[in-house]
Amino acid sequence: MKISFDIDCTPEEARTFFGLPDLQPLHDVYLDRMKTAMTEGINAADWQRMMQNWAPGIAGGFEQWQKLMMAGLGAAAGKSQG
Repeated sequence: MKISFDIDCTPEEARTFFGLPDLQPLHDVYLDRMKTAMTEGINAADWQRMMQNWAPGIAGGFEQWQKLMMAGLGAAAGKSQG
């Protein structure tokens, strides 16, 4: 036996029915900030914040790359001498 229900409602009605929060005000703030960033560009404070967030990952990646290169060079030097 198969039973199906078709419910015709708006997204807001569905959110209210299931007790989910209304994130429309947050969405509006986010869109306003994105529009501002696109029209005015990124300011110095935004650039500094991005670099602070990315720097640990970039530095760690560079160290891994450096270790890999040194291991490769050491292996190549060892093979050519031996």
